[in-house]
Amino acid sequence: MSNVNLAIILYSSTGTNYQLAQWAAEGAKEAGAEVKILTVPEFAPQSVIDSNPAWKNFYEEVGVCIPTVSLGDLEWADAIIFSVPTRFGNMPSQMKQFLDTTGSLWFNGKLVNKVVSAMTSAQNPHGGQEATILSLYTTMHHWGAIIATPGYTDQVIFGAGGNPYGTSVTVDQNGKMVEEFSAVQAAVKHQANRTVTIAEWVKKANQ
Repeated sequence: MSNVNLAIILYSSTGTNYQLAQWAAEGAKEAGAEVKILTVPEFAPQSVIDSNPAWKNFYEEVGVCIPTVSLGDLEWADAIIFSVPTRFGNMPSQMKQFLDTTGSLWFNGKLVNKVVSAMTSAQNPHGGQEATILSLYTTMHHWGAIIATPGYTDQVIFGAGGNPYGTSVTVDQNGKMVEEFSAVQAAVKHQANRTVTIAEWVKKANQ
């Protein structure tokens, strides 16, 4: 396999989407990709973070240690997987703020044919999971990116809830994933493998 560069760009307040990102990295590396796990900047007020113990603990123990994404990382990447929680059926403002800085790359055609995919989480199955992924894909259409959804390309998709737009999970009030870990891991790794494979096809076609 040709070496595909994959950037996994996440925002995670309590750790769920960081876990999804780690599983995606595993799947992508198994497919032969070079992988970076990156986060968008956190700009929520410290008082808000402190008011949620799970958020505060994750941010202080893990969040601050994840490298912050730059526009250069987008240029480097052949493929990008986004992992974000839903916020009222939309992507978090932290992710939107970063995407809004990509105008110069977009204007110069630097984002065309990037292969992209997305994952998300919410506190209930109908908490905006599909809408959140689609909100990310709206931006990707403007980029001229190639969207690599999992669809129903493998039976493992159903074990994680059967979302054809991208893997999505439900998190209970204690911050625990409702779906079986192994089923979600399998679905995420399949999605990552599929994203890398499509990126390889695109990269070879452009050589």
